Amino acid sequence: MGVEYTHTMSNSKQAQANLDYHAVIDNLGQGVLMFDSEDRLVLDNHAARAILGANMNLVRSEGWSACAMLIDARRLNGPSANEVRAQALRQTEPVRFHTLLAGAYTPCWATAVNGQGGTVFTMITLEQPDWTALNELMSAFRSEAITAITSTRGHAELISQMVHSHPYDSVDQLGKRVVGFADIMATHMYRLELLMQLIQRLENIRTGALAGQVRQNRRKIAVRDFLEDFFEELVDVALVDVARKEDLRDRLTVQIPGNFVVAASKEHLTAILRDLLRNAVLYSPPDSPLTLRASHTQRGATVQIDLSDQGYGIRAKEAERVFALFQRAHQPQVIREFGYGMSLYLAKAEIEAMGGRIWYESEEGVGSTFSIKLPIWREGAEDEA
Repeated sequence: MGVEYTHTMSNSKQAQANLDYHAVIDNLGQGVLMFDSEDRLVLDNHAARAILGANMNLVRSEGWSACAMLIDARRLNGPSANEVRAQALRQTEPVRFHTLLAGAYTPCWATAVNGQGGTVFTMITLEQPDWTALNELMSAFRSEAITAITSTRGHAELISQMVHSHPYDSVDQLGKRVVGFADIMATHMYRLELLMQLIQRLENIRTGALAGQVRQNRRKIAVRDFLEDFFEELVDVALVDVARKEDLRDRLTVQIPGNFVVAASKEHLTAILRDLLRNAVLYSPPDSPLTLRASHTQRGATVQIDLSDQGYGIRAKEAERVFALFQRAHQPQVIREFGYGMSLYLAKAEIEAMGGRIWYESEEGVGSTFSIKLPIWREGAEDEA
């Protein structure tokens, strides 16, 4: 065993010795800029050149001062580039920061790198902007906005024409027609409003604001009291299209054996439960039963909330889509319902930001159970968060 281990280590060292580290860095997906203690640029790579474009020539000639100028340009808050660099040189962990480069919100890192003879370099890494999610989002928004505007305008015109063309119709006849058109317009407005809310939540995740929001809103929440208020508010809230509004209390069974207390953000927990309940309603037959349970886990450190339906279920081959952004199952029952493929992605990020986790169990044609775990409240938890 000892001989084999020595031989393996020897091969590993030989392989490392044969590596061309400049070639490795040049082929990284992240942009890399390395500055020495004299503020000169001593190393850059292909990704950095692609991100900075013509500004790369300026950084090469002016060194760190030009890089700091680019980082600080159009930044409205946060530490300056020089402050970020100074912090990176004082500590061993990389420093995370963000900047705007060529109009793109660019996540970056600053790291101190020790060289030979006690030389210390500053390495700046720049992440390549990925517009895929934004393109998907804007496509969904444009489609929903155009549909809502066109439909609202069209139905408003129909109402006007109907009133003028049928002046002798009874009030009841006109009223029924107007209500039908109004419901259609309200549905489009509801969908557009829902999409706007999802976009805001996605923005909080992508800009790093979610952690601060959760930290600020983290409170002691008694689960039973919270859920009672949550379901009372559902009477005045349309989870799905306005025309399909229903009193879910007729089909929902709630089982909460004790008033468990969790540490969570009420605002985010409300949005998450609405997402889960909306999915359960959309993807199960009308009037089929829904069950919500809450329980302590065995060790008592968390509270688990389960929402079960007797719906269409999730195909095993589509499991990877469930928590992925802008992904929806391809089942006919799912495709025919409106949706943006965002809510479960957002719910997962928000649950994890509160120190919990979310998962599901499902069988096609039988139903699904989505479960979340949240940490119990401990005195001092608000300060620790």
